[in-house]
Amino acid sequence: MIPVIFARHEQQAADGPRINVIALAILAVCIGIAWMAWQATGRLVIPIVMALVGLALMQAPKIAQQWERAVVLRLGRFVGLRGPGLFFVMPFVDRVVAWVDQRTITTSFAAEQTLTSDTVPVNVDAVLFWMVHDVQRAALEVQDYSQTVSWAAQTALRDIIGRTTLTDLLRGREHIEAELQQLIDQRSNPWGVTVSSVEMRDIVIPGSLQDAMSREAQAAREKQARIILGQAEMEIAQSFQEAAKSYHENPTALHLRAMNMLYEGLKEKGALMLIPSSAVESMGMGGMLGAAAMRQATLTSSGERKTE
Repeated sequence: MIPVIFARHEQQAADGPRINVIALAILAVCIGIAWMAWQATGRLVIPIVMALVGLALMQAPKIAQQWERAVVLRLGRFVGLRGPGLFFVMPFVDRVVAWVDQRTITTSFAAEQTLTSDTVPVNVDAVLFWMVHDVQRAALEVQDYSQTVSWAAQTALRDIIGRTTLTDLLRGREHIEAELQQLIDQRSNPWGVTVSSVEMRDIVIPGSLQDAMSREAQAAREKQARIILGQAEMEIAQSFQEAAKSYHENPTALHLRAMNMLYEGLKEKGALMLIPSSAVESMGMGGMLGAAAMRQATLTSSGERKTE
């Protein structure tokens, strides 16, 4: 059997009286009258009768909280709902068989080791938010509506997991929750219960599968990184191609660019630049490089003299 954890809302049977202030006041009045009658007559019968009457009358007043509805049976037949607030029943004839809470109730349920449609065992924890909208049906047409709703939620969850793949289960939580809510609501409506929402708290998959999925995700990221790097290289090559076309059509711009590169390279003292011979011949950089070298040598020698 699959364990189910649920926040059970118990129906409180009225086999024993729910003591309230009104009932205590009635009993106190009867006891006071009995004591006064005993003092006046000295007979014990009257106090005993009044005490019994007080015990009987204190069964009549009942108090239901604002969120409660009381289900009343008269000699085993349903006579109506009572509450909230103060109401009275006929002692020993009417009986409150259930106090139904109409607030929103939270129920936790789980499906353990359930196979998905692609035969992957998963553990799923979910939370169900529901409320009783028809007290009469909930009290009279199902034995324990809270436990029934819990089991219905669990079986619906197992049903949906069994026809869903692991990928859809992990990525499409909102769709799964909406489908689960609709299925549970369809099953519980005849019991007077409506489902507000369903939320999946956790999905646990086997550890070996987690490792495999992690390696798969890492490989996919590396593949994407290599693709992005290749696209960047292609864009850079296209940019160089466009620049080469511009320089080919305008040699002056190429010479200016060469002079700028030379200047940037020789700004730092002792800088070394390696330039292909083809570039020197094509751009006429021989004279420029010679002049730059002589200038660098002059600066170096003057610096040494100052040091001496």
